[in-house]
Amino acid sequence: MVERYAYVLDYLPNGRSTERGFSRQPVALAVGEDELKLLEIVPKPNVPLSVGRRIPLLPEGSVAPPIDHVRRRVPYEELTVAARAELPTALEAAVRARADRYLRFFNEADAVSRRFHLLELLPGIGKKTMQAIVDERRKGPFASFEEMERRVPIKAPTQLVVSRILAELTGVEDKYRLFVAP
Repeated sequence: MVERYAYVLDYLPNGRSTERGFSRQPVALAVGEDELKLLEIVPKPNVPLSVGRRIPLLPEGSVAPPIDHVRRRVPYEELTVAARAELPTALEAAVRARADRYLRFFNEADAVSRRFHLLELLPGIGKKTMQAIVDERRKGPFASFEEMERRVPIKAPTQLVVSRILAELTGVEDKYRLFVAP
């Protein structure tokens, strides 16, 4: 799967300070919307990118994207301080944009073993909350995060998902990858 959209986390008009030479080009750090990959993007000449903006990475019909190319995938450690600060906001926007994907996780996640359920991998969900989610989804699938908050004693399910995504991006030692592409 290819990332189609990304959220700009930081824009460096003079390139990275670690680059050498006079030919440093502007770059942006971004997070993809679908696979949640951290990317280093080269914008088209004279096209500044604003932080927080959702940008297309591929042409949409006759409209060209504002980027020249994706330079590479970057690890979390290479994000700037500003990009790290913007990341939770961008991830929440990505989760809300693809709410169907994350609601499907809450509606379909299974038990891994007799004592462990995939829902328990979300920070803040223990055995009681996991059982409440499972019991409620038996009555009918969750159609939105708001409905989920009404039916289950859980606050801000989007924040639970964002917390798990951040843990996966920062390299949590866990054999389960729920949301971020390896």
